[in-house]
Amino acid sequence: MAYLRRKLLCAMAASAMLATTVLPASAAPTANASGEVRRVDANAGRVTIRHGAISALELPAMTLVYQAEPALLVGISAGDKVTFTATVEAEKYIVIAIKK
Repeated sequence: MAYLRRKLLCAMAASAMLATTVLPASAAPTANASGEVRRVDANAGRVTIRHGAISALELPAMTLVYQAEPALLVGISAGDKVTFTATVEAEKYIVIAIKK
């Protein structure tokens, strides 16, 4: 009987550990950064930004094409100096906020 109780307790502990280590989808990393807009394609929901290193997203200094909601890109043009908030989901980099 003690053996079964021990096995049950071990199984419950393992289950609890798994439940606490699974990250919800909302735990995607986000980071604030600044850079220069190189290209905007609002219809396709894309903006190309040259920026410095963004350590929270594990990005070196580079020029990268981000996805963005077209409404966020209204008034944003090539050459604009911007600050932005970005995240990564399913290996796609996404701008979730941007301003001049």
